[in-house]
This record gives sequence, structure tokens and C-alpha cells, in this order.
Amino acid sequence: MAFSAASLSSFSSLSIRTTQFSVLNQHPLPNNLAPISKASKPSPVFPFKLTSTTKLKAADSETTFFEDPSLQEEVVFEPTPPPEGFVPPPSFDDGPMEAEDEIAAAYEEIYGPAYSGVSLLGNDPFVMDSKMKKSTGFGSKVKKEKVRDGFEERVVQVRRVTKVVKGGKQLHFRAVVVVGDKQGQVGVGVGKAKEVIAAVQKSATNARRNIITVPMTKYLTFPHRADGDYGAAKVMLRPASPGTGVIAGGAVRIVLEMAGVENALGKQIRSKNALNNARATVVAVQKMRQFSDVARERGIPMEELWK
Repeated sequence: MAFSAASLSSFSSLSIRTTQFSVLNQHPLPNNLAPISKASKPSPVFPFKLTSTTKLKAADSETTFFEDPSLQEEVVFEPTPPPEGFVPPPSFDDGPMEAEDEIAAAYEEIYGPAYSGVSLLGNDPFVMDSKMKKSTGFGSKVKKEKVRDGFEERVVQVRRVTKVVKGGKQLHFRAVVVVGDKQGQVGVGVGKAKEVIAAVQKSATNARRNIITVPMTKYLTFPHRADGDYGAAKVMLRPASPGTGVIAGGAVRIVLEMAGVENALGKQIRSKNALNNARATVVAVQKMRQFSDVARERGIPMEELWK
């Protein structure tokens, strides 16, 4: 029994070792993970035989060599030829020389008049230019200059408009403005903004886009009667004799005065809404025609219109 036990133990140890060597032969370790011998030898000793799978095949890696360019070789730049009929622009120095007065005028236009007391553009050299004024501090907010196109502006109405949204209420302003040159041209506009000044500017711009011409006689009155409707508003316009003046109220009076009408009768019949009455006045004015236009359309002289 003792002999059989010893033989069995030696057989089991031998089988385990052979199993380890068979596994290592099937899956060899790489060179960097191979065990190193304790003996002082220049090359490591492997306890197992390297198989053909550990050798690197030539087909697995390819090395490409590039020829180094010569850095001493000169590269010649060849520009693109110009197209046919190309005329090169004149040089800056080829033009005529500018006079000293022209140079001084150019500097004055850019930087303002000089402090020497001489101005070539007619400016006052002792008054500081607006470009050179202080741009910071109290009252330095940029103000938009009014458009100088010959039209005068007149505010008819400014109202607060509240819009209810999810987060609360939004407050805006709505302005109704009438613009005119008092020579027969007038326009009505409306605009909304968060500030009154911005709303007036928007409405004035909108009014300039809707300019109409008012037909008038030599007595600065209407040629005939006319009625205008806009929405729920109705306006009645009648001519008047010289010296009568503009007898009207509300938005109708403002529209007639901005148009340059001096003798007229106006009446708001239905609604009192300022915007609708102003637009109804514009509709009534657009219905009017001059006597010369009617005579030309009929092909008869103007004298026959009074018969």
C-alpha cells in the first residue's frame, strides 16, 4: 500500500507538470513576460520550447522608406498668367499730388475744425464738434436724430397696452402719429414698443410709408363733399368758404391741419376711436377728385361742368 501511494503521488505530480508544459507550448508567453533565470547569464533561459507562432512573419509588417527631399534645391515660383485684356490698375503714386488745402479739408471733415482758428469747410473752429464731446456720464445716451424730409409729426394718441402671458403681464405703448408737409401730403401711422419714444418713432416711420395726396382748391379747401368709413367710424367732410377755418375735432382736425387744409368742415358721426377716425378721414380724402381730372376723363372743357 505504501508503494502504491508513493507511485500515485509521483504520477500525479508528473501529470500536472506535463499538463503545464503542454499548455505553455500551445499558448507561449511573449518575450517581455518570459521568466528570467537567476543565473548570471547574458541571455534568458526559457523552460519551454518556442513554437513557430512566436516568430514574426515578414508579411505581417511592411516598412516603407521615403526618399528625403533635398533642402538645398531652389523652388521657382511661377505666378498665374493674367487673363486676356487685363489692364493693371494705376499706382497710388502715379496720381496728381493733392494740395495742402485739400488735405486740410479732408482732415477737418474727419476730425473736425482745427484749433488754429482756420476752417476750410465753414465750421466754427472755437466750438467743439459733437464727435469730440464727452460720450460717457449723465445725459450721454445716444439720441436718434429726427428725419429731416420736410414732414412734420403730430402725436394723436398714446395708450398703454397690456398683454397677459404665462409669467405675468407685459406692458407696451401704442402711439398714433400723423405726418404731413402742410402742402397736400399727409399720412397716418401706428406703432407699438416698450417705450413711448420708440413707439412714436415706429409710428412715424409707418406713417411715412402711407403718404397720400389731398386734392385742394386755390382757397385751400376740398373740391366737393365726401364721406369715409373705416371699421365702426364714419367721417363726413364738407368744403367751406375762405375764412371759415377748420371746424372739426379729434383726429379729423389733426389730419386736415397736417395736410394743409385751412377751410373745411368735419364731423365724426359714429365711433370716437382716434385711429379709426384718422383712417376714415384718409378714406374720405381718397374719394375726392379735382375738377380738371373729371373734365379730362369725360373729354369736355371745365366750363361745361358747371352747366
